[in-house]
Amino acid sequence: MILIWIGFLLFIISLLAIDLGVLHRKAHIVSLKEAILMSALWIALGLAFSVFVYYGYEYHWLGLGSAIDYVDKTINNGQSATIKYITGYLVEKSLSVDNIFVIAMLFGFFAVPGIYQHRVLFWGIIGAIAMRAVMIGIGASLIAQFQWILYVFGIFLIITAFKMFFMNTHKSDLNQNVVIRITKKFFPITSRYHGEHFIIRAGTPASLESEIPGSPMEFDEAVSKAKPDTLMLTPLALALIMVETTDLIFAVDSIPAIFAITADPFLVFTSNVFAILGLRSLYFALAGLLKNFKYLKPALAMILLVVGVKMLIAKWLKEVFGDQFNFYLLGIVLLILIVGILASIWARSLEKNTD
Repeated sequence: MILIWIGFLLFIISLLAIDLGVLHRKAHIVSLKEAILMSALWIALGLAFSVFVYYGYEYHWLGLGSAIDYVDKTINNGQSATIKYITGYLVEKSLSVDNIFVIAMLFGFFAVPGIYQHRVLFWGIIGAIAMRAVMIGIGASLIAQFQWILYVFGIFLIITAFKMFFMNTHKSDLNQNVVIRITKKFFPITSRYHGEHFIIRAGTPASLESEIPGSPMEFDEAVSKAKPDTLMLTPLALALIMVETTDLIFAVDSIPAIFAITADPFLVFTSNVFAILGLRSLYFALAGLLKNFKYLKPALAMILLVVGVKMLIAKWLKEVFGDQFNFYLLGIVLLILIVGILASIWARSLEKNTD
């Protein structure tokens, strides 16, 4: 089993190395065309991995599918594992769309230049994968020892769903955010961006100029007042810290959601990883369009509500619908997303007609 994990991690590291070292070796503003193509590629990779999941669990490669899935008390075969993987991928992908709203707000608040937004998101994804690996490991261990915790997750998801239904989405003053206030208390912050650097050393020539192509050199008052050789965080670092903090908050919702579908750590982790790997490209493709999808957030809340209820009554659902009830869950999640998107498009068209 350990070989499967090592192989998957090496595969993901290779993809990230190609992304940063080849596709985005030089900082540039990601165009809509590039974002759409990259989003399609990441989605294709995520769905194609389901083929590996099917054969891996059907033939129990290196121990896959050899343990009981505590959510439905079954041993996963190729079909059940594939359905759970795709459902988990779809739920995580859907919830990550809500994260894009917040990232867009963060980039607007910090005025992150478009040329460096991909860099922030890239390292944000690295941190997100690491944090989720730890949370998934802890969650799987807790479920294996205390199966009643599944009911706690279910109640938590239902509460989160109702909060999302009535959540106030107005922009807040991030200067009052506790994470930013603590960061500024313990670390000196530059007053300007310094290229793609997250940390600069006061007194070095490179720290006194802007590296954004076509922009003039600008004097950084905060750097000039700092002691020579002082390490300072740039606003780009603050943006990265907030992106990581935001993902941690969203993971608190999405990790219990995936455990409502399966407690198999490999299925949980792989579906999460493939879903968030495409978040960067999806951001550049959708960030400017999401404001038009007014019913998307209620649809995401409904998905959380459905998987939360499913977690509470999984035993009854299995008795009524049989082993295929996860397949019906996948259909319900797809239906909710489609209805939310179509309702948003319809409402948008009505607004245009009344203008």
